[in-house]
Amino acid sequence: MQSSIVQMIESQKKEIVDRWQKEMESVSKEFGVDTLNMREHRDWNDDFIVVIFESIDADDGNLKGRFRQFVENLIQHGWSLGYFTKGLQIFRRILLDIMTTGETNLSKNMYDTFSEIENWTDCLTNQIVDEYSGNWENTFQLQQTALKELSAPVIPIFEHICVVPLIGTIDTERAQLIVDNLLEKVIEYRSHVVLIDITGVPVVDTMVAHHIIQSAEAVRLAGAECILVGIRPEIAQTTVNLGIDLNKIHTKSSLQKGIQTALKLTHKEIIDIKK
Repeated sequence: MQSSIVQMIESQKKEIVDRWQKEMESVSKEFGVDTLNMREHRDWNDDFIVVIFESIDADDGNLKGRFRQFVENLIQHGWSLGYFTKGLQIFRRILLDIMTTGETNLSKNMYDTFSEIENWTDCLTNQIVDEYSGNWENTFQLQQTALKELSAPVIPIFEHICVVPLIGTIDTERAQLIVDNLLEKVIEYRSHVVLIDITGVPVVDTMVAHHIIQSAEAVRLAGAECILVGIRPEIAQTTVNLGIDLNKIHTKSSLQKGIQTALKLTHKEIIDIKK
């Protein structure tokens, strides 16, 4: 930024800050800040205006680091993106108003000055938006990863034997997550037998049964046997009434019976050791 512009801004700093702080109180009310939290909000405003003035002659590296720290801190405290954008817009409006006071005709130099100031504040705004976007993208990615793991946790219980406990409704999107996670873990754990436990699935209709059959087929193609456990009487009756064919899948009424079958398939057995 031109040194003459920097000097002008510094010379008018007190007036700029006073007007900005006053207008930002209206922004506080707009965002629902009550009287008890107004002091905290003023502290944030103090930090905000300091960061803005520091950006005037800071190099790109220091500016991004300082802004990132400030923005991330406010994000963690739940501040809205609108708070930042309005703060910068108010700052720009006050600055240009002070610069044009007493002017009747705007010369080319004044236009150039306006343009440079706008480019400067727009750069700050864009960085704030980028920081917000990056933060939310990371959060979304973490949530997607957690959802994938929680949708179908594959739990190894014995060597080459895993259990997949399913709880809640299974829709198409979740079913795809189940299949993807199941295939990945079957290969990772080198599973020979996978027990899919549907005890926690409230309703098994045609669509849910299709998803379960799809998961079992995926397991078979990965080189493992699939045992469907948790077949309650009402689920058995529903599958019969709907004509759902589960003949290609081993089925057991309980997880215990499923584990016994899995042990036999992997040539293992549990022996009681008497003292």
